[in-house]
Amino acid sequence: MTPMTRAQAIEALTGAGQPYELVDAVIDGRRLRVFKNAPLSLRALFEATASDLPFLSYEDERFTFAQAWQAASRIGHALVHECGVQHGDRVAISMRNYPEWMLAFMAITSIGAIAVALNAHWQAEELTHALLDSGAKWLLADPERLDRLAQCTALPAALQVLAVRAAAAPPAAAAGTLPRWRHLEDLTAAAGDVPMPPAAIAPDDLATMLYTSGSTGHPKGVPSSHRNILSALLSWELDRGIGDAVAGIEATPPVEQPGTLLAVPLFHVTGLHASFLVSFRLQRRLVSMYRWDPHAAAALIDRERLTSVVAPSAMTGDLVRVAQSQRHDLSTLLTVGGGGAARPPEQVRQIRASFTQALPNIGWGMTETNAIGTGIGGEEYLARPASSGLCSQVLQIKVVDEQGRTLPAGERGELMVRGTSVFAGYWNRPEVNAQAFDGDWFRSGDVAIIDAEGFLFIVDRIKDLIIRGGENIGCGLVEAALLMHPQVHEAAVYAVPDERLGEEVGATIYASDAPDDVTLREFLSAHLARFELPRYIRRVSTALPRTPSGKILKREIRAAALAELQGQAGAAAPGAADAPPA
Repeated sequence: MTPMTRAQAIEALTGAGQPYELVDAVIDGRRLRVFKNAPLSLRALFEATASDLPFLSYEDERFTFAQAWQAASRIGHALVHECGVQHGDRVAISMRNYPEWMLAFMAITSIGAIAVALNAHWQAEELTHALLDSGAKWLLADPERLDRLAQCTALPAALQVLAVRAAAAPPAAAAGTLPRWRHLEDLTAAAGDVPMPPAAIAPDDLATMLYTSGSTGHPKGVPSSHRNILSALLSWELDRGIGDAVAGIEATPPVEQPGTLLAVPLFHVTGLHASFLVSFRLQRRLVSMYRWDPHAAAALIDRERLTSVVAPSAMTGDLVRVAQSQRHDLSTLLTVGGGGAARPPEQVRQIRASFTQALPNIGWGMTETNAIGTGIGGEEYLARPASSGLCSQVLQIKVVDEQGRTLPAGERGELMVRGTSVFAGYWNRPEVNAQAFDGDWFRSGDVAIIDAEGFLFIVDRIKDLIIRGGENIGCGLVEAALLMHPQVHEAAVYAVPDERLGEEVGATIYASDAPDDVTLREFLSAHLARFELPRYIRRVSTALPRTPSGKILKREIRAAALAELQGQAGAAAPGAADAPPA
């Protein structure tokens, strides 16, 4: 195949009559580029791909695509006929990456309801907030999450719980705070082999709600439509096709069925979109892990002959080190994808050097854009290891100054994005939406540069966020939890560089008779997820420095903390011995 220019490849793949034909459409007042041949809904995607090829694997459990659709249909039948779920209702999922997570998601979105993906790390306070905020009346939860329900003091009065993989009654039910619960397995076993209940689903009906942490307050609900999600999935396919055409590679069916490792949580778009949902049209096997362990991951890649993995840089860095040990055969890997945060450039080069044939790829995207935005991979990524790539064909990006004026190539400013995969606004947060959008342009909160060739480089962050191993942590949320302690008078939370996780949580507190680290973390654990707990805690004996207008000088506070940490050459950082695990 003769190599094409990028413009030629885009024209060849998206023109009239082509599988990825793009047409203009006006949807809810927004002018968008949409895939003419996209499935109309996630249900249509699942039905069209229900083949007899292997699909889901978890330990010794295995499903073909057809078996997964049949199992999802039983759950859908139970939700409609036993639980009374109707079109547009919110149904929450909170559990590890068990097959039931994915089967329930298929069922919920296929009956026209909205799948609310809850962060499985959340403790009682955040879990309660999301259930109340989303208006979910049904929750599918595993034993770990059922235990946390017992600590929730203000659950929705009408909440019904479907217990997954639970041998006994949830503790909350035993305590009398959860009167309405049933075992999911009992309902699906009674249903037998039944079809998915009929549902009229329009492309712009809502399908999902994920929660994302902002710089202040509780996580915000991000609702997305079937069109939002499907445009992202087809955009990745188109990007691969463009890359192959530019490289002169003739697309041929793989000799073996491709397979990917599901190593990241499904409540994030990296796991849900890039690992799970992408697999349907690719007819790709999906092997799920209980929790991340780099040696167990390598053993699964070896045994299952997997061809890809997508994970944050902390996890792919772990995998690089395992590959370098040569304890496992990882020669089947073709791609090592990234998400959640940028990789260190050195890791990009290590991926190329450490695997037999795997090449790195990465992209910039957000929960609010359904994971897409820009992408880069292979030799192009190796040549620009600090870049996040070129823009998707269904999106537009630009960099603006503080006055909102578009900046020329090479100048840094806030990155803005608009297009078909971008959500319409946060759930029940009109005051936030007024700040987050400029017309139909969404403010990313990232500081970026777009070079003369269109490559995106993320260089800083406007939002007060910490990205720890791909998890967004709002500094304001952690500060609020710290200030709930009666002895803490002031608190500033900031990012501390970390070689493995990218960033860790640091905090400087002004407190009277300050509690020790263990006591303070025990207090915080009732209000924060474990990954949000400060890894480094610095105490000061005077009030925190502020501007004349009263704002805490966080840059100054962070600089002092980092200087102190660097000065402890070779010594453990404050609180390291009793810090929360990664």
